[in-house]
Amino acid sequence: MKTLQLIEKLSNLHGAPGHEDEVTDFVRDFLSGMNFERDCMNNLFVRRKKVARKSPVVALDCHSDEVGFIVENINSNGTISFLSLGRWHEANIPAHAVLIKNFKGEYVKGVVATKPPHFMSEEERMRLPKIEDLVIDLGTRSYQETVDLYSIEVGNPITPDVSFVYDSRSGVMRGKAFDNRLGCAAVSSIMASLKNLRLPVEPVGVFCSQEEGGLRGAQVAARQVKPDFALVFEGCPADDTFKDKAKAHGIIGKGIQFRVLDAGMVSNPRVQAFARKIAEENNIPWQVIARSNGQTNAARYHLVEPGIPTLVVGIPARYIHTHYSFAALDDLENAILFGRKFLEAINQKVISEF
Repeated sequence: MKTLQLIEKLSNLHGAPGHEDEVTDFVRDFLSGMNFERDCMNNLFVRRKKVARKSPVVALDCHSDEVGFIVENINSNGTISFLSLGRWHEANIPAHAVLIKNFKGEYVKGVVATKPPHFMSEEERMRLPKIEDLVIDLGTRSYQETVDLYSIEVGNPITPDVSFVYDSRSGVMRGKAFDNRLGCAAVSSIMASLKNLRLPVEPVGVFCSQEEGGLRGAQVAARQVKPDFALVFEGCPADDTFKDKAKAHGIIGKGIQFRVLDAGMVSNPRVQAFARKIAEENNIPWQVIARSNGQTNAARYHLVEPGIPTLVVGIPARYIHTHYSFAALDDLENAILFGRKFLEAINQKVISEF
């Protein structure tokens, strides 16, 4: 399967935090023939059939969830109150289409609604809505219709209703959940290419749950896998539409992104130097980002046991944590190429020198 087809399928899947099964089921099918293990956190671990047991283990990490919502209440007029799963800004939520997955596995279409401006006070018109002011409208007229017609219940997961598109003229993709289906596509593609390849290390694909809920899946996965090195693939926020060229370090189409700092980790400079060497030797464009906030699964990996050398490979995506994101196909393909070349170059001696 080509990279474009793979990311299209992954982006169109639905997997709010704690409800990632649709994504992990797809990965199982895509990587059929490998060994799979799932834990109670809904983390999925993928290993090759022929394991070089004495080789150092490299975790190829990504998270399978996306920012979403969950049904909190069904109101008497049929509308649905909800809570966020992951970090949203309230301004990005209203007037968008969503899908609610009931416990029968059926998807129900709705729209996030607010009080029309005709009925707002002056104070209400001047401020951002709070999430408790928002509801999802299915077009029903009562609690009973919402329950009887659509089997909606408290606890049903909710995700954006968005379809993937690709513009061949610009090489840019638009879709939902690029944080982090871009990472899922990278790890899936890398693992698929390594089925029968001899390597100096043993890769393990780690598809973590609940990253958007506080890196919860990775906290468990890191201690289960206990890798010798962790390579974290992440759809990272692009900054090229609100910073000038001199200040932007997450530019779509400019290359993969090495993260030296965020709220969860200061990256090992020796790891960074090795990563840049691999990228330069293989003509892979790269850029570097230092962020004061935000974090990735790397924040959990690098603190396990005596400490695990860890690298975040970002794929810049505009407007993550909203319904629609943009990303460059070239950046995703370069992330996949980097992962393959990294696994060919790293070995026990290199790891010991970090």
